Amino acid sequence: MSERTTAQWQAADAAHFLHPFTDFQLLAAKGTRVITRADNIHLWDSEGKKILDAMSGLWCVNVGYAQQALIDAATAQLTQLPFYNAFFQTATPPAIELAELLAEVTPPQFEHVFFCNSGSEGNDTVVRMVRRYWDLLGQPARKLIISRNNAYHGSTMAGASLSGMSGMHAQGGLPIPDITHIEQPYWYELGRPLGLSRDDFGRLAASWLEDKILAVGPERVAAFIGEPIQGAGGVIIPPATYWPAVQAICERYGILLVSDEVICGFGRTGQWWGSETFGTRPDLMTFAKGVTSGYIPLGGVMVGERVARVLIERGGEFNHGYTYSGHPVACAVALANIRLIRRERLVERVREDTGPYLATQFASLKEHPLVGDAETCGLMGAVLLVMDKHAGTPFAAELGVGMLCRGHCFGNGLIMRAVGDRMIIAPPLVITRAQIDDMMALIHRCLDLTWADVRAADGG
Repeated sequence: MSERTTAQWQAADAAHFLHPFTDFQLLAAKGTRVITRADNIHLWDSEGKKILDAMSGLWCVNVGYAQQALIDAATAQLTQLPFYNAFFQTATPPAIELAELLAEVTPPQFEHVFFCNSGSEGNDTVVRMVRRYWDLLGQPARKLIISRNNAYHGSTMAGASLSGMSGMHAQGGLPIPDITHIEQPYWYELGRPLGLSRDDFGRLAASWLEDKILAVGPERVAAFIGEPIQGAGGVIIPPATYWPAVQAICERYGILLVSDEVICGFGRTGQWWGSETFGTRPDLMTFAKGVTSGYIPLGGVMVGERVARVLIERGGEFNHGYTYSGHPVACAVALANIRLIRRERLVERVREDTGPYLATQFASLKEHPLVGDAETCGLMGAVLLVMDKHAGTPFAAELGVGMLCRGHCFGNGLIMRAVGDRMIIAPPLVITRAQIDDMMALIHRCLDLTWADVRAADGG
């Protein structure tokens, strides 16, 4: 990497680099933040400032930065076989071995995997595979896939269509045909105003799936897709009653259940998979991010035997795939990553130690005058900022209180994401109790600074 000043990096960035989900003009005027190195749970920028990464990069650096085992695995594979594809009835040892290991660490209904490069590509694969499955069963009318508002399933054409983000749908004529949405299971926003308990609201929210199935016709519905916990939507943790009721509805109408585990997989919730945390038995699971801890791009779809047997025994050629499906370097890094997770017992640590500890520390945030709600699951957490905590009155969107808080976080050495006025975290699974204490001290400080700004803007 060439040596440049921050200003030089920013000028080159503005001249050539179009960032994802970005107002290019605003970023060019402000100047990008340039990250130059990382270790464990910390980053350093081009000014030498140390930053606690409470978002694991982008939900992905589960084993933390600078893990030599992953670096060595990539180096060794690059030396031996840097690339070969999985077309032409060919495979490489790392891809075969990873497929074998994934079958071992996933729930028992999964014995097969289809590799791709990202969660977005994984969910595109889901759309193609689900529709192929029903075609082979002689039910081609079953094309409709039901998703949820405020869900995130990627930003490719199919992934963005499955996503329930209105801002994404407003650009590009989305969603594509035969994808529809129901409301999300967000108790604070939708159930609390009705005076419903979380459990009662969970059952109500699940019933919206059945209502949609009946409205469009069960003979048209192919699948329901959902994140166990909505990540990019603001860490929306559903009531405990929600997913079991959804599972029962899917079984009642014979539709496929797809669990998007791109964020929740590989230990984030305290189990290997979010579906295990919430007690579902999905037919397909999308994964990415945590499979390599973000060191190398890799994604895929775990294919349950209900689907796999039909594709294998009745299918002929499945006309879908990617140049880099099962990339040997990515698969080698994934193998090293999963072995490290097992060796360090990171899933058990989240479930038995750091997850419960974070939950206890997060509960203290509810006492803050700016906080309407604070909740966690494993090593995911969300803090809702409200104008009136007793009434639950939200801030006006144009005030941008979440972005104001995010600015204080960056200014004080903490990466904490703002989704509207929900401040969210998903720290690396290697985080210790002492590091959680450090993170919580920074969160409290940034909330205090935001509260001071809100009071000043309101006249004191």
